[in-house]
Amino acid sequence: MSDRHRHHDHHHPGPRHRLAHLLAPHSHDTADRLDPALESSARGLRALWVSLAVLGVTALAQAAVVLASGSVALLGDTVHNAADALTAVPLGVAFVLGRRAATRRFTYGYGRAEDLAGIVIVLTIAASAAFAAWTAVDRLFDPRPVAHVPAVAVAALVGFAGNEWVARYRIRTGRAIGSAALVADGLHARTDGFTSLAVLLGAGGSALGWRLADPLVGLAITAAIALVLRDAAREVFRRVMDAVDPALVDRAERALAEVPGVRGVGELRLRWIGHRLRAEVALLVDGGATFREAHRVAVDAEHALLHAVPRLTAALVHADPEPDPGEPDPHLALAHHLS
Repeated sequence: MSDRHRHHDHHHPGPRHRLAHLLAPHSHDTADRLDPALESSARGLRALWVSLAVLGVTALAQAAVVLASGSVALLGDTVHNAADALTAVPLGVAFVLGRRAATRRFTYGYGRAEDLAGIVIVLTIAASAAFAAWTAVDRLFDPRPVAHVPAVAVAALVGFAGNEWVARYRIRTGRAIGSAALVADGLHARTDGFTSLAVLLGAGGSALGWRLADPLVGLAITAAIALVLRDAAREVFRRVMDAVDPALVDRAERALAEVPGVRGVGELRLRWIGHRLRAEVALLVDGGATFREAHRVAVDAEHALLHAVPRLTAALVHADPEPDPGEPDPHLALAHHLS
């Protein structure tokens, strides 16, 4: 099947295809695929703005205690919480851009903006780690007593509660809409919550008169931020490099193998564009099949993929005839372009 026939027309489905849609009515037309995508972006935006408000209030409450107490551990935690809240901004911009329709220049749409937002988030985490480390080291060489220790302890608990709530909300929404960036941001918030609990140790040490407890806990928080930075950078790198879970590839191959008329599955590629998946696949069909029969198999294969692979919104299916013994490879003329 030639390249110009890779996009399959659903306007003339066969009787079996029409019956399937009658029993389970739905549509895979472009406009109908866009509606769930818009809804998922709206849910992502709602999660971001709500969590931004919660973390903003948490950071402001902690900042007031920092000014009164001079706790460097709490300062590091406050800065990290504020940075975590601000990561909602680039991710929110990415969700808004991702809702825009594809153009002749951006033919795949603007979903890749989420990957750019992920890079900004990684840089923000790195900056907060550097600031927390610098502040903690400075206080090690110039230790000072921490005032209002009970208030520091309460602020640490507030930080934990705020981050844990945000983490649960972001992770739940991210998994529901298929946004790895939002899930990663939720895991980041959860780690921030545990670093807030670490501030309690610093407050306890200060209450016992150990001046170095506060900066040492500040360094521990810096180490925790560095671990989050490593995990976040790895996730962003994988997404930028078009990595997908191999289990999704296995699921797609199994679904294609069960489609009547498919003699074999050749090249199969999946890629994330924002929080949506696209697929490209080459299938082997009966070499004696007519063009219409091969087209029917390709449409059924696309249909099977859309049902089998979560978050898949588009599939480009190419049907190749199964070669006869001794028949030359029909793609031989393209070999010098692929080498």
